[in-house]
Amino acid sequence: MRDLFKEIWSTLSNNKLRTALTGFAVSWGIFLLICLLGAGNGLMNSFMGNSEDFVKNSMQVWGGRTSKAYAGYNAGRRIRLDEKDVEITAGKEFKDHIDIVSPVSESQSARTVFGTNSISATLSGVMPDYQEINKIIIKEGRFINPLDIKDLRKTAVIGSNLAKTLVEGTRLREKDLIGKTVKAGEGAFTVAGIYQADESQMGNEIFIPFTTMKAIYSPGQDIGTLAFTFHGLESIEENEAFEKEYGGRIKSHHDADPTDESAIWIWNRYSQNLQMNKGQAILQTFLWILGLLTLVSGIVGVSNIMLISVKERTHEFGIRKAIGAAPKDILKLIIAESVTITAFFGYIGMLLGMTACEIMDKTIGQRAVDVGFTRIHILENPTVGLDVALEATLLLIIAGTLAGLAPARKASKVRPIEALRAE
Repeated sequence: MRDLFKEIWSTLSNNKLRTALTGFAVSWGIFLLICLLGAGNGLMNSFMGNSEDFVKNSMQVWGGRTSKAYAGYNAGRRIRLDEKDVEITAGKEFKDHIDIVSPVSESQSARTVFGTNSISATLSGVMPDYQEINKIIIKEGRFINPLDIKDLRKTAVIGSNLAKTLVEGTRLREKDLIGKTVKAGEGAFTVAGIYQADESQMGNEIFIPFTTMKAIYSPGQDIGTLAFTFHGLESIEENEAFEKEYGGRIKSHHDADPTDESAIWIWNRYSQNLQMNKGQAILQTFLWILGLLTLVSGIVGVSNIMLISVKERTHEFGIRKAIGAAPKDILKLIIAESVTITAFFGYIGMLLGMTACEIMDKTIGQRAVDVGFTRIHILENPTVGLDVALEATLLLIIAGTLAGLAPARKASKVRPIEALRAE
């Protein structure tokens, strides 16, 4: 084995330019493949980043405006959800699929003041289950609890960004706001908790008990939105069928045409996630195909170089066979050269590709674009796992072996007398 590697090294070192050009083609192919996969992962992570902020098997419902005349009503009528919709959603009719139901009041703009600091915020009345559905992370204190709802307490849960602004210029820390009173809109509220805010509008949202919000701003039956979790709907088709049935029932309660798609709006987070996963799979497949086509150019280069090498060394192979070398020895030598080139330069390309992905993560991956209600990263974590990189490199080595197989077979079949006559 040692002698074999010495022969390979001798052959490659005697043909430096040819070896370097072939190696460049191989390294470039694996480098581009890993960069493409990394960029694709970063793009999908950017799109799917916000999906981690809520329970995926959940829906959010809110009223719209009718686009069709129905039951004596003209088109253009605004539909407002009410407490009857909550009863329908949590009732026996949909108990086979719906689990947690959480109404949310209509939001109100509220100038929030603490000491000499003030900031514009949004006041929303929620139920305790709202935290679970939207995966709200509490940094300090607690979220709204059942006693807050029952006793109509004036408690509030504020975002970390909001808390930071309210204590700015004071000796207080964010967590020192727990138990303090802040003025928000038409009321004064005791801060019960501080949640981890994101860069979206939720960062300036203040949550108070649903019942308290209703008592202050909206004593009637109307609510703003309705959120609930569900189970047993595993495909896009099942989700669409459920949405049609459920939406039709809610529209019926409001005397709206069951086929009027703008009367009630349903945001199905699970269905959205399924579609995004499907899109991610398509994108990944496309990038793999594009990358593999790039690899093919490198493999073709290896095969061509091996063919040239075989032709140039025909005389050498004739001498080898004349002194007793078996065809399998010639075969092994050529294939070993091919595998050495693809493995060595493929490994270099893999390292360079992973390094490029890390550079993308530290540069482009840190840039965010303001889209009005939030900031999104252009590429979020545009990297490739080591397992994927190794799989791609292994695939390249296998392809390199196959590329050297045809030239090796040709070399092993050379007849000594013909080879010795070759120039």
